[in-house]
Amino acid sequence: MTTHRADPLDPQIRTFAQTLARDAARMLQAEPPGGPVIEKARGDWCSALDARIENYLRRRIASTYPDHGFWGEESHGGTPTAAELAGRHVWLVDPIDGSMNFLRGYPQYAISIALLAGTEPVVACTLDPVRGECFSAARCEGAYCDNRRLQVTGTATLAQAVAATVFPKPQAPFMDRYLEELSRVLRATAGARRAGSMALELAYLAAGRIDVFWERGMGPWDAAAGRLLIHEAGGAMWSLDDRPWWQSSALAASNPELQKAWHALIAPD
Repeated sequence: MTTHRADPLDPQIRTFAQTLARDAARMLQAEPPGGPVIEKARGDWCSALDARIENYLRRRIASTYPDHGFWGEESHGGTPTAAELAGRHVWLVDPIDGSMNFLRGYPQYAISIALLAGTEPVVACTLDPVRGECFSAARCEGAYCDNRRLQVTGTATLAQAVAATVFPKPQAPFMDRYLEELSRVLRATAGARRAGSMALELAYLAAGRIDVFWERGMGPWDAAAGRLLIHEAGGAMWSLDDRPWWQSSALAASNPELQKAWHALIAPD
């Protein structure tokens, strides 16, 4: 296999990320829903296919960009340190974001792939195998769904905003706080959506399908691709716990007009 130069803005890298995602989608589509279920923690499920896809992606990346690092949900868990990211190109991968949805045949899951240069994503791809939509971005080159340029909404009031979230795991220590936040959101916005895939919700924010998003308890592989998609579509993502985004367990995102009001609603302290 051809080894490419390690330039994070090389157009080949964006195409390569899309190719990886489509290959992973074919692996998903070849596997019927169901099969053995692995419980990593209460409310946190995956299948053997998660690990197979991640291993496939790791091998392809190592073969094509051998000087790049790799951080996957199934093989690493946890969050990388600043030292592990500094001065490096590192791929963050979630082989199936929304594994329980996939296992149950619920059509809302995605493959999420991002390349970081240091601590910020420079290439991103989130692919929806069910609808065939491919959301991609490269730093300073815009965000796209297939060939359509993405732009966040111009919604200016929370009363008109559609929010999205992903529920915490059943035993999450911050469940009470999250439920208080959810109650405020339901009262303050035009409605809330929860379909079970953070990667897709962030892509939808970039695409203007929702206006605001928040989650507690995710990993950096859930957020990396969406962070770049939203930034390149004119939106913003920030942590709710004053930690760097890749180490944070609480993130929010919105269009620019709603950022101040959304932050005040979610994190009034």
